[in-house]
Amino acid sequence: MARVIYNTASTLNGFLADEQDSLSWLFAVGGGEAPDTEAFLRGMGAIVMGSTTYEWILRQERILEQRGRWQELGYMASLPAFVFTTRSLPAPEGADVRFVRGAVADALPEVVRAAGEKDVWVMGGGDLAGQFLDARALDEVQVSVAPVTLPGGRPLLPRRVESDTLELRSAERFGQFVHLTYGVRRAAGG
Repeated sequence: MARVIYNTASTLNGFLADEQDSLSWLFAVGGGEAPDTEAFLRGMGAIVMGSTTYEWILRQERILEQRGRWQELGYMASLPAFVFTTRSLPAPEGADVRFVRGAVADALPEVVRAAGEKDVWVMGGGDLAGQFLDARALDEVQVSVAPVTLPGGRPLLPRRVESDTLELRSAERFGQFVHLTYGVRRAAGG
């Protein structure tokens, strides 16, 4: 069965994006090294994201302005993308983007079915990852922590999560980043 993995980058004090939903802080970090993104993507069968993340990708990559741009995103563009939203949003021509309304638990069977034998990447945001955690559907948290702090913004995981829920599996240095991998422990009976 597919695992559900939340993989993202965060500031040292736990923010994914600043108050304007910008990731400029992330792209300013030097160091050049990174976890093997291509190997990670090869293991994914579907992507899930919230509407803020989706709209950021559309803007950042100028998807709607350039015909065929979504397909140029590489391996990620070949995967079905599930966007959790309460609003009507545009879909790029030729992209397998599926808009989802409602609870994560209700959408999970379709997401897992779309992933096939591969895993599901919860790309963002933090609240959506928290919803997967609340639904007992999150299997792993991977976060690359940057040497940056922000006074506020979008939190990594806006939930209270105790140490009995997450188990550190690995910590690796990649240039200026520390990549942490945590397994999510299920409560008894879960």
